Amino acid sequence: MTEIVAGIGTSHGPQLKAAPPAAWETRGVADRKSKNLKFRGGTYSYEELREIREDFSHEITHEVMQRRWDSCQGSMDKLSAFIKEQDVDVLVIVSSDHKETYGDELLSPFAIYWGDSVQHVPYTQEQLDAMAPGLAEAATGDVPDHPIERPTHRALGRHLIQSVQQEDFDVSASEVLPAGRYGNHTIPHGFGFIYQRFMGEDSMVPMVPVFINTFWEPNPPTAKRCYDFGRALGRAIQSFPGDLRVGVVASGGLSHFVIDEKLDNEFCEAMRNHDAEYLSSVPASEMMSGASELRNWIAVAGITDEVGLSVTKVDYEPAYRTEAGTGNAMGFVVWERG
Repeated sequence: MTEIVAGIGTSHGPQLKAAPPAAWETRGVADRKSKNLKFRGGTYSYEELREIREDFSHEITHEVMQRRWDSCQGSMDKLSAFIKEQDVDVLVIVSSDHKETYGDELLSPFAIYWGDSVQHVPYTQEQLDAMAPGLAEAATGDVPDHPIERPTHRALGRHLIQSVQQEDFDVSASEVLPAGRYGNHTIPHGFGFIYQRFMGEDSMVPMVPVFINTFWEPNPPTAKRCYDFGRALGRAIQSFPGDLRVGVVASGGLSHFVIDEKLDNEFCEAMRNHDAEYLSSVPASEMMSGASELRNWIAVAGITDEVGLSVTKVDYEPAYRTEAGTGNAMGFVVWERG
């Protein structure tokens, strides 16, 4: 019998991959120029955001940022050790695509990859040079230094597509990754980061990539649709013939590019409590910008609720980078048998 043995959730923001405080401060310079900061249903310039929020100056000292960095690295080390200990045969990774792979030609609320393998390709120097300040240093943490062909589990991917379709989810099926933004057919960073940071660059554990359109209008799925999709995925994985040990991963989040600790704490508590009502009712207005990646976590919470896994550990660090409270809230979660 195929079994989902464990799950992890992790943020994958740039602040996890480029050491503070200098890199965090570089991203803060860009924040201070922004006119498009999303917070609790509104859109603000940096100046407007600072007017309506408390002063977070105490959060952006060298000492505090270093402490939060160290804490995040320790949490990721523990997650890495945990998932390796599970001896999984395959990872089902749920993440979003920042139009690195799928563009405006077709945006699907849900897509599952069922090809034989995926390419994991480093950036060229030209591509790194074109990135916004502070991002190039972080982007190298998502990719190997040489092209790698990573195995995927074709049969499981196909099974998931056909199974959730029987439950009225018209999921898109992707057998070949398009060239994408960088013209190299690579897996996007939300998936690559899991191997680079947690599984190890040389890991050949196959994956099934599951894409959720978290960011892009007009069709990001509702919280309820994400949760129900996760429950359907959980049933589909368990019904796969064989004796696979499957790990599930939520990659992305938590609140960013404006940190909302209230939202994050309520959300993590709902996952702890198997609170399907809360997880199915997070308003779209709360899941804007980077916080839209909460949809990935909602889907994985649906999977774990379906198969009886529980949250046994939550680490949380609000990694602020400006006085107005911009930054990336970092979350690290373990699901396992109670």
